[in-house]
Amino acid sequence: MTVITRRLAAVTLALCTMLPATMAAAQEAPKVKFNTTAGDIVVEVYPDKAPKTVENFLKYVEAKHYDGLIFHRVIGTFMIQGGGYDTKYSERITRPPVAHEGKLILEKGGPRNGVGTIAMARTSDPNSATSQFFINVADNTRLDPTPSSPGYVAFGKVVSGMDVVNKIKAMPTGAGGPFPTDVPQTPVVINSATLVK
Repeated sequence: MTVITRRLAAVTLALCTMLPATMAAAQEAPKVKFNTTAGDIVVEVYPDKAPKTVENFLKYVEAKHYDGLIFHRVIGTFMIQGGGYDTKYSERITRPPVAHEGKLILEKGGPRNGVGTIAMARTSDPNSATSQFFINVADNTRLDPTPSSPGYVAFGKVVSGMDVVNKIKAMPTGAGGPFPTDVPQTPVVINSATLVK
């Protein structure tokens, strides 16, 4: 009986010491809810893996930058992209670009561009990402940073609303505004993007 009691006490002690670390890890992953005309999408982001990228994204959320913008580029076998244009295809003014954190993602074992991950969109210049983001709807490993290629910085993942992402990826697309292809023919508007407490 004493051996069982000692083992139980040891297990309880181990669990108690692990619990604060688990709770701290959970607290370190802020969540953002996109309320869209297609439904809600919640993403969690990882400041411990891509601190500048996450800080940049959350500043746009706090400034209500994404409210009223659309998912303007949808490729059903690739990704859905938003965060740059409103329903009239006007671009919102952005802050200066964020420094590319591809090397840091590699060093810290950050998320890869798998299904459901969120990443920053950019031009051919790795240090050009501002507000636009995309959600991967396929395992886009070719987008991952490598020692020889900067890639695209995935900084979080969808934790709720993947059904909404899948609904958006399946929408018929065509021309819209300045874009000749890949624009949802039924606009998907981000009504609001809010930090989930």
